[in-house]
Amino acid sequence: MQQSSNNSRRSFIRSAAGKAAVAAIAPSAFAMAETTQTASGNSRIIGANDRIRIAVLGINGRGKTHVEEIMDLAAKSNVEVVALCDPDMNLLKVAAADFEKKYGKKVAIEQDFRKIYDDKTIDAVTLATPNHWHALQTIWACQAGKDVYVEKPATHNIHEGKKMIEAAYKYNRIVQHGVQLRSSVAIREAVKHLEEGLIGKVYMSRGLVYRRRPDIGNKGISPIPAGLNYDLWCGPAPMRPFSKNLVHYNWHWHWNYGNGDVGNQGIHETDLCMWGLGVDQLPERITSMGGKFLWDDCKEVPEVQTSIYHYPKQKKMIQFEVRHWNTNLEDGAGVGNIFYGEKGYMVVKGYNTYETYLGEKREKGPSRSEGGELGLHFQNWFDAIRTRDMSIQNGPVQTGHLSSSLAHLGNISYRLGRQLEFDPVAERFIGEGENEANAMLSRDYRAPYLLPEVI
Repeated sequence: MQQSSNNSRRSFIRSAAGKAAVAAIAPSAFAMAETTQTASGNSRIIGANDRIRIAVLGINGRGKTHVEEIMDLAAKSNVEVVALCDPDMNLLKVAAADFEKKYGKKVAIEQDFRKIYDDKTIDAVTLATPNHWHALQTIWACQAGKDVYVEKPATHNIHEGKKMIEAAYKYNRIVQHGVQLRSSVAIREAVKHLEEGLIGKVYMSRGLVYRRRPDIGNKGISPIPAGLNYDLWCGPAPMRPFSKNLVHYNWHWHWNYGNGDVGNQGIHETDLCMWGLGVDQLPERITSMGGKFLWDDCKEVPEVQTSIYHYPKQKKMIQFEVRHWNTNLEDGAGVGNIFYGEKGYMVVKGYNTYETYLGEKREKGPSRSEGGELGLHFQNWFDAIRTRDMSIQNGPVQTGHLSSSLAHLGNISYRLGRQLEFDPVAERFIGEGENEANAMLSRDYRAPYLLPEVI
C-alpha cells in the first residue's frame, strides 16, 4: 500500500494537485519554461555563459565515474562538481581528499542529501545511490528545482516511474537516465539501420547479461560502522539489521534495495531492446523463470534468469537472459543485444559496438565501434539543461521508466512463479491473480522517506 506523504519533508511537498503522468509521452509534446522555478519560488536562469554547479550523490562506485566525467568536461562545458554526498562519512573524507589532490581545489561534503537540495547555489545533481533511492531522490530534486542525472535503473518499482515523469514535467526539470549507449555514435547508427530495414522486419530482440558474480557468503549481522548514517542509507526501504552483505555493493542482490542483474547491468540492454525493436510501451504478456544453482549464499535474487516479454499486437518479442558464471559468448557478445530480422541479424556488444550479418550465409554487413559515449551522454544532459529542451535529450525520463519497468515485470513474474497478463496503457496486471501482482507495482515506504502521492 502507498502511504500518505503528509510526513514528508515540508520543503519538498507542494499542495497543488499533480497532473496525471503517461509513460509513453513524447518529450517534444511539452514546452519547457526558459526560466526555471524552484519549489520555494526562487528562480535561476542558466545561460550559455553560466557555470552549472553539480553535486554527486553516492560516491562509492559509479559516483566516482560521474565526478571524473563531469570534471573532464568542466572547461569545455562550463560545469563543475561542487559537492559530494554520501551517508558514509568515511567514504566522503577519502573522496574529498582525492578530489583536491587531482583537481587542485576543495569540494564540499555532506552526508544528508536533503541539505544539498536546500542549497540554492547547486543547479543539478547526479544520482549514483542504491536503486531503492533513485526515484524519491529524483522527485525531491525536481521539487527543489534541481536537474537530475539518475543512474540505471531509474526506479525500484513501476509506480515510481509514473511519479518521476509527473515531477519532471510539473517542475520543468531535465531528468536524464544514465543509459549512455543512447548517446553512443555507433549504437545510434545501429538503431537507424534497424529503423531503415537493413535486416528487414525486426521481430525479436534479445538482451544478454553475463557478469561474473561470485559467491558472497553470508556475513550475518554486525554493528553499524562508525561514520555511516544507516538510517539514511536505508531511506524508504525497511531498516533491517546492518549487514556487510548490504553496504556498499551487494545490496544489488536483495529485493528491498536492488533488482538483481536484470535491474542492474541489464537496464542498458532492456532499454536497447525496446529502442531497437521500436516499441514504446510495456508488453502484454510476461513470463520469467530462473534460480540459484551454484552458490548457497545470502543473495535473494536469481543468479540465472530468463524472461520473455510478448507484444502480440505488434507481433514482436523480447527475450532477456542473465547468466552469472562460466558461460559462452554469443557472436562475441557477453553483455549486449541481438536483434533478429527477416533479412539477417544484428549483434550489439556493450555500449559502443555493433555488427550485422545478412542472409542465410551470414555475410557481414555494416559495423562500427566508437567509444566516448559516457562523455557524450553527460554533454547531452548539459545541452538540455541550458536550452531547457527535453526534446533533445537522448535519455529522457520516459525511457528510464520503460526500460526499468521491463526489468521489474520480469522480476514480478519470477517471484510469483507464473505467466502474467498486463495492460500496457493502464500499466496494471489483469486476469487471474491480478491483485497479488498489482501489489508488487509499488512498495511500502518507511517514514519520513515517503513517495508523495501529490507531486
